Amino acid sequence: MEVKELGSSGLKLPEIGLGAWQYSSGPGPLRRGIALGANLIDTAEAYSTERVVGEAVEGQREQVFIATKVSSRHLRYEDVLEAAERSLERLGTDCIDLYQIHSPNSSVPIVETMRAMEELVDKGKVRFIGVSNFSVSQLEEAQQALPKYAIVSNQVLYNLFDRQIEHSLFPYCQQSHITILAYSPLARGALTSKPLLRHRASMEVLGRIAEETGRTLAQVALNWCISKPNVIAIPKSNRVERVEENCQASGWRLTEDQIATLDRAFSQDH
Repeated sequence: MEVKELGSSGLKLPEIGLGAWQYSSGPGPLRRGIALGANLIDTAEAYSTERVVGEAVEGQREQVFIATKVSSRHLRYEDVLEAAERSLERLGTDCIDLYQIHSPNSSVPIVETMRAMEELVDKGKVRFIGVSNFSVSQLEEAQQALPKYAIVSNQVLYNLFDRQIEHSLFPYCQQSHITILAYSPLARGALTSKPLLRHRASMEVLGRIAEETGRTLAQVALNWCISKPNVIAIPKSNRVERVEENCQASGWRLTEDQIATLDRAFSQDH
């Protein structure tokens, strides 16, 4: 498994992690991913999967990087602190590696939220601070509200079909050394299943490159995603064999021509 730096922290994380949104299996698939080097697991209090993540890392907590999120409904100062305590209990750990704001909430001043996030780091209950679904302006405001620590990541939707972040957010995050955690990197299965009529041409290109490389559709789509320098993909799978397939998207690279071909083929889909 290839690794990438988290922000400018110096910490290296696998370029393929394990998502836990709509995860409905037991600890087995997660443990298999960890064994294959995908030792980054992303969950959230809103997912109701923190307990199974805690089960999956039991006995190997030091080898796993756990990312979770505070709900946008809990961004008041006291609410953040209380939500973190609940997440720590469900995860069965005394420290969250990456604590993320799940999405912006304009009704709560970001300064208030970040004051609580800083306190959690100061107390050793959180190692790194991240955000999710933040725009460039929201990222700038959030970082200004966080004088002591850097925002290391922004978790956003990114895949061959959904490329809106490429316009402004992606270059901003690159320049600011903010890692992009790409959720739904397989477009919730749309990049691995029979295409809708309007996607047939682009999916045929994906299939052709899969044949050229001897890889699956999922592996090519994920490799395209992680070919970007500061992108880590966090696909979700409930099945061990799919986790194994996803992990094998790392350790090799599409050629520049293949990436450009995919960019062109899917340009009309975003």
